[in-house]
Amino acid sequence: MAEMKTGKTVKKTSLQTKVVQAVVMGSLVLGIVTLLVGLTSYTYSMIEQYTSRAFGYSITTAQIIRNTINMDSVENDVMKIYNSLSEEERQMKGTDEYSQKFLSLYDNIEYVKLYDTLETLCSNGDVSNICIAEFDTRRNSLVYICNPDTRKDALYKTGDWKPVKEEVLNKFVGWPFDGVLYHISYVEPFGYTCTSGYPLTFDEYPTLFVMVEVTMTTLMNGAKKFIIRYALALLAVVIFLGLLMSRRMKRTLVEPINRIAGAAKEYVKDRKVGFTGSDHFSSLEIQTGDEIENLKDVMSDMEAGMSEYERDLTAATAEKERLVTQLALAEKIQEESLPKNFDDFKDRHEFALYANMHPAMEVGGDFYDFYMLDDDHLVLTIADVSGKGIPAALFMMASKIKIADYMHLGKPLAEVMETANNDICAQNVEQMFVTVWTGILEISTGILKAVNAGHEYPVIRKPDGQFELYKDRHGFVIGGMAGMKYREYEVQMEPGSALFIYTDGVPESSNENEELFGTDRMLEALNADPDAAPEVLLDNVHKAADEFAGEAPQFDDLTMLCIRYFGPDGKQNS
Repeated sequence: MAEMKTGKTVKKTSLQTKVVQAVVMGSLVLGIVTLLVGLTSYTYSMIEQYTSRAFGYSITTAQIIRNTINMDSVENDVMKIYNSLSEEERQMKGTDEYSQKFLSLYDNIEYVKLYDTLETLCSNGDVSNICIAEFDTRRNSLVYICNPDTRKDALYKTGDWKPVKEEVLNKFVGWPFDGVLYHISYVEPFGYTCTSGYPLTFDEYPTLFVMVEVTMTTLMNGAKKFIIRYALALLAVVIFLGLLMSRRMKRTLVEPINRIAGAAKEYVKDRKVGFTGSDHFSSLEIQTGDEIENLKDVMSDMEAGMSEYERDLTAATAEKERLVTQLALAEKIQEESLPKNFDDFKDRHEFALYANMHPAMEVGGDFYDFYMLDDDHLVLTIADVSGKGIPAALFMMASKIKIADYMHLGKPLAEVMETANNDICAQNVEQMFVTVWTGILEISTGILKAVNAGHEYPVIRKPDGQFELYKDRHGFVIGGMAGMKYREYEVQMEPGSALFIYTDGVPESSNENEELFGTDRMLEALNADPDAAPEVLLDNVHKAADEFAGEAPQFDDLTMLCIRYFGPDGKQNS
């Protein structure tokens, strides 16, 4: 018994047994199909023989009667009595009282001759019964005109009648005088009986027929003997084929597969202890010339390929570990390059500042920056590099350094951006670019001078108001084309106002339905608690974006910076 993961047990069956079972089942199915085909052919052949014989007798009898008997006299006498009966008297058919009503027929010489003729033909012929009957189309019944049936269990005598189905009636009355006219039915106690008929008149719709009955007992007995003999022969063939196939399958299929399975076990065992040989399957002597030999060759090639793959995997693993180490170092360098000296500004009563970045990969292409040019001027920068990963991170580092370097030279803000753009374009081999929003806040006056190089619109909140998009004029991206000009603009930051800047990873966060978070939801998150500290505002936006995205993976870096301006007089005016 073998234990399965589901907790259930299953009995294993050998391949040899399954093959024998398949052969036996296939032989049985084939035998049964052949039996059905043979039995059907036999039955149809016998039925054709019985119907042809009965039909031939009916034609011969009809010809004899036409030449020797005055049927009009007999038919008229019988049908006159039959038609004179009441419905109640008709229902007495089969009784002695009913039969006595037709005793007068024996006074008719033609009837007596007919009766004797039919009895003689029946006794001398290989048939069960011959009679004359007329179809009563008004009552869908068959009336026996003369029936000398001498069988012990004869059901109908002269004058008796029986109901017939409409399709049987139409079959006889509407016979077009071609083919064999017969009907097979089950009649107690004689079993299956073939009744063939031939009309005594040549009317368009004849009703008076010679009826010849042939009991099909011989056919049934022959079919039974056929089935018994065939079943015994089939059993012998199945047993013989089962034994023959079992021996052949064991030699050509089961034993080679067991050898391959044994080699596979040895392969796994050796791999567990560190042995890296590759001759477990190639050493097998299997020459069956079929799929089994192909399987051995495939397993041999697989073993050689696995050995080579393991060597490559070992080298690739070492290389991956080296890259992971380098990537971790790059992530640490990038993280340390972003300013986090928020505590240095705690003593500044004029403003409160906070920023963060959540990269989509280990390293990202976004960056933010803030620093004091002097005691009265604060630089704020946020940027988004095209692409992701280490190339974007390196481009980000270079862009951040160049912009900061030119800022410290004291040049006008627009000129700083133009100079940085030209330098980056000159060294931009990878043809990357970066969107940048940067500004210089004069703390004493609240005047914010800014330049937007293809970046997202900033969000500004006026004192006691709501956060709203400030749709400034965009310049071209940095690194996209040398010689570009940029326009500087001013915003008056009143005491109690706030500035929120971000990268496109925030509004373009998407959920599982590929819907975007959007600036409306971003503003809604900011305005949920507009008076909160910058750190809380950024946290509110990040939580709202995460809840919206749900199980969808983060596609882009999320970078945000927020500053609340309290004015030169400090927080008491906030």
